[in-house]
Amino acid sequence: MKLSGVIVLYNPKEQFMANINNYIDSLDKLYIVDNSEDKKNRIVSNKKIEYVKIGENKGVAYALNEGAKKAIKDGYKYLLTLDQDSKITNVIIGKMEDFLINNKDKNIGLISPYQDIGNKEKIIDSDTEDVVEVMTSGNIINLDAYQKIGGFKDWLFIDCVDTDYCMNLHKHGYKVLRFNKIKLKHELGNKSVHKLFGKEYICYNHNPIRRYYIMRNNYYINDMYKDLFPEHCAWLLRAQKGQIKRIILFEKNKLKKLKMMYKGYKDYKKGIKGKIY
Repeated sequence: MKLSGVIVLYNPKEQFMANINNYIDSLDKLYIVDNSEDKKNRIVSNKKIEYVKIGENKGVAYALNEGAKKAIKDGYKYLLTLDQDSKITNVIIGKMEDFLINNKDKNIGLISPYQDIGNKEKIIDSDTEDVVEVMTSGNIINLDAYQKIGGFKDWLFIDCVDTDYCMNLHKHGYKVLRFNKIKLKHELGNKSVHKLFGKEYICYNHNPIRRYYIMRNNYYINDMYKDLFPEHCAWLLRAQKGQIKRIILFEKNKLKKLKMMYKGYKDYKKGIKGKIY
């Protein structure tokens, strides 16, 4: 099975190459799409790697689409999606590849390892599970399905790009398979844990701009998919209210974060999409 990959960069630390070295042997081609706003070209001396400098930050969805389009043009059927902090290994990729090789189900839109963010989620005792959504990093996506659903939505820019993509796959009859016993450690935000009155609260300490996109885009997700996933969409909106409480109680820069969340909601009501300027 020939496998391509795309990694999205944004002002990366130099250690991103060390991460790439952990999995490059599993790929036939890796497209590095650089969203950094600086003028630095991060030349990589590896014949498997194609470096694409965007020159400005056009968002995660745009960069993923650039990689996917190149992979399709080069004749690949599958694409591994990654971010610059991904610490996936050849072993994990190999297990997912073996599954795809031995499984003839054409309705698999993507497969993903269990992305462990340390939130103590209860999972069923099953090797694979068809789930509502997974995070983008570490997925192998079916590029035929990608084309049929129209790819990633550029106008989401950053947050909820993965949520939309997974729900859109389901909408078109595809499965989103998660391997519950293959785990990939994933750092989400700048996590901190707090206790109040005997209850534990997890904060991800996203910056005000991220708070804007998370709030705005979750409401767009609700509009698009509430009929298909009513309980999950309702949970996403409840989670936003819960984040307000956590920000007030535990996080720094409270006022800016709350103002940007309010702006995100107002912009959603106005129908504003894309990058905030």
